[in-house]
Amino acid sequence: MKIGMFTSGYQRNPIEHCFADAKEYGYDFIELWGGRPHAFAPDLKNGDINLIKKLIDKFEMPVLGYTPEHNAYPYNYMIGPENQRKDAVEYLKICLDMAKEMGAQYMLTSPANGGYLAKYDELWPRLFETIRELGEHASKVGVKLVVEPLTPYESNFFTRANDLAYLFAEIDNPYVVGMCDVVPPFVQHESIMGYFDILGDKMDHMHIIDGDQGTDSHIVPGEGSIPLKELMYELKRINYDKTITLELVLGYLNEPRFYAKRAIDNFKKLL
Repeated sequence: MKIGMFTSGYQRNPIEHCFADAKEYGYDFIELWGGRPHAFAPDLKNGDINLIKKLIDKFEMPVLGYTPEHNAYPYNYMIGPENQRKDAVEYLKICLDMAKEMGAQYMLTSPANGGYLAKYDELWPRLFETIRELGEHASKVGVKLVVEPLTPYESNFFTRANDLAYLFAEIDNPYVVGMCDVVPPFVQHESIMGYFDILGDKMDHMHIIDGDQGTDSHIVPGEGSIPLKELMYELKRINYDKTITLELVLGYLNEPRFYAKRAIDNFKKLL
């Protein structure tokens, strides 16, 4: 399995720190967060993609995944009128283009909160239409679209492995696949390993971090309550050989370099 660094927590540092640290600390790849000031897709399209390519070459550190910011302001394809949904889709098509340009294998999307008054018969058709459009573009550019369930603190309808299975029953596209961030199943008392049984070959990526009940916090591996040592045993048992990102997000903004190193050091001990 390949171990990736997620760069959201570095957003107050120069982007070069992400690549330098990933190389020095022993990560295999970067999952690049796409938000200002670092890798916002319209900025990449306007020329900043050249900086990303230079950093990839300088540090010999590939960007295998691109995770654009799109769960809140100003983009969330699950909420607002149709023109806002279309705007978010067009933005994410640019993101797919930029993912291709930087050599990424996948782009991640996560269906966020659709609003307190939205009903399932509004939310699901909206998601089907959006993922169908994005999936068609993903197949054109040759980048996988990885769909991620969120915690109930983040999304009011797309939170479980069965939600992915329901989506894939409607969207038959080899470029649209699923993943498991271990925090959502843990806080919902759902089986993490159940994702593999439910999704089969559609299970394509993981975010592995630690967590605690009652919160969506993403914690350095080994410092929360998730039985990660046992999880790693099970992943070895099924010969999981795809990508894993250690997804530290905003909880360590003050010292992202310290915690990026601690995260991979702790994780390797679990292996």
